Amino acid sequence: MAPILSRKAESFTESVIREMTRLNLALNGPERAVNFAQGFPDFPPSAEIIEAAKQALDDGFNQYATTWGAPQLREAVAAKQALAWGRPLDAEREITVACGATEAMIAAMLATVKPGEEVVIFEPFYENYGPDCILSGAVPRYVTLRAPDWSFDEGELRSAFNERTRAIVVNTPHNPTGKVFSAEELALIAELCQRWDAVAITDEIYEHLVYRGEHLSMATLPGMADRTITISGASKTFSVTGWRIGWLIAPPDLTAGIRKVHDFLTVGAAHPLQVAVATALGFPASFYDSLLEEYLERRNAMTEGLAEIGFEVHPPDGAYYVMAGIGGLGDHDDVAFAHHLIETVAVATVPASSFYHDPALGRDQVRFSFPKRVETLRRGLEALRGLRSGAS
Repeated sequence: MAPILSRKAESFTESVIREMTRLNLALNGPERAVNFAQGFPDFPPSAEIIEAAKQALDDGFNQYATTWGAPQLREAVAAKQALAWGRPLDAEREITVACGATEAMIAAMLATVKPGEEVVIFEPFYENYGPDCILSGAVPRYVTLRAPDWSFDEGELRSAFNERTRAIVVNTPHNPTGKVFSAEELALIAELCQRWDAVAITDEIYEHLVYRGEHLSMATLPGMADRTITISGASKTFSVTGWRIGWLIAPPDLTAGIRKVHDFLTVGAAHPLQVAVATALGFPASFYDSLLEEYLERRNAMTEGLAEIGFEVHPPDGAYYVMAGIGGLGDHDDVAFAHHLIETVAVATVPASSFYHDPALGRDQVRFSFPKRVETLRRGLEALRGLRSGAS
């Protein structure tokens, strides 16, 4: 008898991001393949965080931590965020450590949304949000962000909220567009959350990568501290995407539910790596200044190179992705074009339609990821320069 999958498992596909990475490696091998699809660095983390992990192993942090997070890490998160937000945070009652922001998001949805309730999601969206809704039994309501500035229509957002709305997902800085939500946009979202008694689940994993504008946390807006779940983590800031250390900050009543769900999803994140990240959260301001300076160089190299090749490019305000128009490079749709790049120049990207509920909205774009060494960016851009002669 053929295996029988659940209706939920049949309702979404594998990650297109990781599919593009896998196909490029399989066809072109690790020496030739350039991975502009998946958002992980090809350069090492700081020596200090690596040494902190080694020290944690030597110091015996090799068994289970407290399920909702090693005390050192929760206290470090509380201290750092209290400074940023200008108010105290309770490490014992408001902070939960998870296996990356990915687990944090599904834990937040499972803990707060009842089957049949609605969750507002901006599209294009990070690809996990749709499956997270399916797994939690939620009904997604999509609001479109429109290029080139990735703004949304106020009326469309207002009409997405109703008596069935339980939550809205706000990802700022935003993956895949690089949008940084403005104070005015966040204030409108806050107004609607309070009017309809909804929770804001914010994904702020790129909080330290803002090139233009300012990162604002929804939890700092009037009336939102008690109805916001803030998600962040170590992966992007400290270049340790494989460590899978993330966290949620939420009011105590929501934290209690999140912790129960988290416990039965994963029990807990790796103890020695939690201790190492606690050390990293104490890095001086100069660390973040250098991080931003280096990523600004990468962003500029990527956007300028893509524009020279013939892509339609608008530099992102934050995060480390570029949504690039492909209309000037042939008559492919985004999926065919992404496969064309892998097959002809060994460069992996992500077809933008995978970030939309309505794939037609993304057919003329692909997403590039640029957390790479400058020499990797140059190598990939040089390969892409052959597109004009090879486009069909």
